[in-house]
Parts: sequence; structure tokens; C-alpha cells
Amino acid sequence: MKVLLADKFPAEGLAKLRAAGCEVVDDPALSGPTLAQAVGETGADVLVVRSTEVPAAVLDAGRLGLVVRAGAGYDTIDVKKASEVGIYVSNCPGKNSIAVAELTLGLMLALDRQIPDGAADLRAGVWNKTKYGKARGLCGRTLTVLGVGNIGKEVVRRAHALGMKVRAWSRSLTDDAAQELGLVRGRSPIEAVTGADVVSVHLALKPETRGLLSHAFFDALKPGAYFVNTARAEVVDEAALLAAVKAKGLRVAVDVFVGEPTGGTGAVASALFKEPGVIGTHHIGASTDQAQEAIADEAVRIIIEYERTGQVPNCVNIAGRTPATHIVVVRHRDRVGVLARVFTHLKDADINVQETDNIVFDGARAAMAHIHVDRAPSADTLDAVRRDCPDILEIAVKAI
Repeated sequence: MKVLLADKFPAEGLAKLRAAGCEVVDDPALSGPTLAQAVGETGADVLVVRSTEVPAAVLDAGRLGLVVRAGAGYDTIDVKKASEVGIYVSNCPGKNSIAVAELTLGLMLALDRQIPDGAADLRAGVWNKTKYGKARGLCGRTLTVLGVGNIGKEVVRRAHALGMKVRAWSRSLTDDAAQELGLVRGRSPIEAVTGADVVSVHLALKPETRGLLSHAFFDALKPGAYFVNTARAEVVDEAALLAAVKAKGLRVAVDVFVGEPTGGTGAVASALFKEPGVIGTHHIGASTDQAQEAIADEAVRIIIEYERTGQVPNCVNIAGRTPATHIVVVRHRDRVGVLARVFTHLKDADINVQETDNIVFDGARAAMAHIHVDRAPSADTLDAVRRDCPDILEIAVKAI
């Protein structure tokens, strides 16, 4: 199996892939047209990316069977196109949670203690203890966490360790789960943030969360509140955030923002960073050695499992429900051509097979197949199968 690595990948992970017998092409500089060209020229079976975008042109360029996002999200991959052409898309959820949570808490502390501005003044030879000797402190303050997935939960745990009171909102958060996490559940984002001292965003980017944090949301924040976003820039209406910074004196820390460079270096023109009280980092939430090693190990596990069994852990584009309406259950002798004859009769009846499995019993003398189809075969079709194949012990149809 040939694996194309189109982003930086830890040396230990690369060695594990090679030890597993994979042929590895390591070219972290690939992107855009050069990535599509490399997919075609190498004939790679698997593509591994981190921040590199994977558009339709890349998916059409070669013979890929699997794209692995070495990270939690996968919005940089054209998943719809991958599904249309039968390419698996997988990711590594939860492996960077602690790293992002650590950065989140660091940004909260940096806002409260004005650490970046103070350090910049010292570097410039300026001593201003009068200004930087003032801080509110986080113990006893109210933190609202928006999004309580793997990262959000790690932030909640660390906030509790700092003595903070925690509220949260998430579409999937229940009262029981909130109680277990030791927090108060808000019924809406606005209810959750009303009166909060600090807000931390950990929402996945989905159609329903794009631009969710808009003017109405920021109107609900109290003046001078701290706002931290280490999730996705697109969940925030940045114009609304900028207006709130100017009107309400919000202190803001972001690891993601609109217009951030896609490469390792570049120029930044965001209006956010021109405002006092706004600080940022370079989209580095997952960028710790611990997180990258854990992500690499998971990516390697996915690839090896795919090669050995054809199964894809963490696959994000397998249909939760196919158009199948019935299951054809076939108990048969484990001999050559049995299922081929069944499929031929289904084809002749214009019945489409959606998915199938075949379980072999001990001794490999008999097996049981479950064939999911888009409509029930007629009695005549079933009789034709029985007549054509004496190795079928029983055939039946069940509605799904």
C-alpha cells in the first residue's frame, strides 16, 4: 500500500508505517495543483493531511481509497465529493484535546494578566508595573464553554481546577451530562453566556454553527468579558466580534481568525489584532509534541487497519442509513460461486444491492450472507435462486 504524506508527520509515525510494509511518499510541501499532480503520479492508495486542503480535483486525480485527516476536524476535505466517488474519509478525534485545552487556559490567563503586552513592553525596554500590576483573577469567575465535545470537556476539567464556575451550551448536552461534568447547562448560547466573565468556544464547524455567534450573541456578553476562540473562525461573525470589542471593551484571544495564512509563514491583515485587548496565536492549538505523537499513532492505526481488514476506524462518510428496504438472508454451503448466482438473479430482477456481509461458520463448510437490497425480491425470484443453486440451504427476506 502506498501512502502519501502531504503535511508534516512525526518521524516515529513515518517509521511505523514503513515497518508495517507501507511504501511512504513524504512531501509536506504539497498543496493545490502540486498535490493533485502527486496523487496522480504516485498512484497513492492513502493520502494523509493535516491542514492541507483536499478539494475535488485532488480526489479525482488518482486512485485514492482513503484520506486521513491527522487531526480532529475534516472541513478542509471535500467529503461530499469523496462520498460520490467512494473514497473513505477518516480523522483522529480526541487526540489533540488536551493540547487545545492547555492553550485555551493559557489564553485566558494571558488576557487576565495582559502577558503578551507586558512581555512586548519589556522587550522594548519599557517598565510599566502600574499598568500590568492589575488583574481580575480567574478563581470564582464564571466561564461559559460553548461546545462540550472532547476539547470542551478538557477545558471544563481545567477550569474547575482553577476554581472557576462553569456553564455550558451544546446541542447534545443533557441535564444528566451537565450534572456529571459539574456545570450548569444553558438552553441556548445566549442564555449560557449572559453574565459570564469568560467565554470559550469549542464548536465544530457545521452548517448550523457557521456564523452562529453573531451580533445578538455578542450583545448578550457583559462589558469587559473575555472571549476565547480556539475552534473554528467560521463559527464567529467576525464583524460582530470586532464591533463588540470597540463598543463593550471585550478582551479577545483567538487561535483562529478570518483570513489567516494557509502556509507556515505569511502576512496577517486582520483588523482584530489592531484593537487593544485583542491577542492571538498562530492556529497552534494542536501543536504540541504530545498531541502530534498521539495523532500520528492514530493515523497509523487507521491506515494499518484499512490495509489489513478493509475497515476504516473513525470514518466520517459512511451512510448512517442506506436506501435498502429489505435484507435477503442466505444460509449456504461455503462453495465457489454461490453468492455470485444470487447476485445475478437480483440483477436480472433489477434489484440493487446496497451492502452485504458473509459470515463463515467454524470449519468453513457453511456460511450466512446478509444482502441489503433496495426492494424485496419476488417469490418467483427466490424460487429461481433455489433452483439454480443447490448449495443454498435456505433463503429468506426480512423487511428493515
